[in-house]
Amino acid sequence: MSKRDYYEVLGLDKNASEDDIKKSYRKLAKQYHPDLNPDNKEAEQRFKEVNEAYEVLKDPNKKARYDRFGHEGVNGQAGGFGGFEQGFGDIFEDIFDMFGGGFSSGRRKSGPKKGDDLKYRITVDFEEAAFGVEKEVKIKRTENCSTCNGSGAKPGTSKKTCGKCSGTGEVKYAQQTPFGQFVRVGTCEECNGTGEKIDTPCTHCHGIGKEQKVKKLNIKIPAGVDTGSVIPLRGEGEPGEKGGARGDLFIYIEVNPHEIFHREGNNVICEYSISFAQAALGAEVQVPTLDGKVKYSIPAGTQSGTVFRLRSKGIQNIRGHGRGDQYVKVKVVVPQKLTERQQELLRQFAKESDENVNESKKGFFDKVKDALGG
Repeated sequence: MSKRDYYEVLGLDKNASEDDIKKSYRKLAKQYHPDLNPDNKEAEQRFKEVNEAYEVLKDPNKKARYDRFGHEGVNGQAGGFGGFEQGFGDIFEDIFDMFGGGFSSGRRKSGPKKGDDLKYRITVDFEEAAFGVEKEVKIKRTENCSTCNGSGAKPGTSKKTCGKCSGTGEVKYAQQTPFGQFVRVGTCEECNGTGEKIDTPCTHCHGIGKEQKVKKLNIKIPAGVDTGSVIPLRGEGEPGEKGGARGDLFIYIEVNPHEIFHREGNNVICEYSISFAQAALGAEVQVPTLDGKVKYSIPAGTQSGTVFRLRSKGIQNIRGHGRGDQYVKVKVVVPQKLTERQQELLRQFAKESDENVNESKKGFFDKVKDALGG
């Protein structure tokens, strides 16, 4: 069976440009591809025909011979479907890109990579969290080698450009396929992708150019932080690769509990004890706050459990929008020991208040003590 004209196969005339040939081929290759036409012998045959035509017309030399001598001028030089089938696995990536609208001839070179982030936990006191504080921390992280200053080469020597990849860190392998030249890019094995070679490595870092060091940093902890707060320090993490930026350092805050105060949001809660007389008659007392003691007038008749508010005596809002309040819960304390005079006065008070008082009788040991004059 005589072969069809290659221009006819691609639906073109002899004046078609290289771009026209490529566009027509992509369109027809997709239309008749076996994966899109399973068990369709006619589509399979057309796919072979399209590939054979493109193999000739894409090449300027083959195209010139074909234009002059026809099929005889390129006899045996067209790859056909058989050649395509053998290289199908190698050019799968190209087919995928073509179906998605593009046509890849290689992989993108990997660029700079940001370094890893670091985490550090720090504990602060209640007052430090409330008002802010500056702390010095010691972070263990990767730094340039102190001996070779990060070059990886022994002092007095230098790196050399890798001869295999010419300093790119990548090696390209070209393969001819029915879709055109496919370029496979891989990491250079000679320099492990660095683009440089070290003939005499640094004896301290063994050619790596890096070492673990302890870095001292002054951390400003803002007022208002609480347990679980995180402070990011940009660019204080691990170094990047291929010129990439350093990672970040994240400071995780933990706040020690306070013996008097506890926190609810930006408010501070505390308990304050007063006597029965202070609660009944009222009193001016000194209430502890984060700013020091302040005067507060307890009204007469205050009951145990009553809560008073001291405005703006709480925690600073971490965004700077004012302070919370302090809430003081009053606890009326009943005395455990009374003098005879105090007992008599309370009896009189109970009598005046028409209250029944059931005083406990002395126990055996109290009677013994009285008998011995104790």
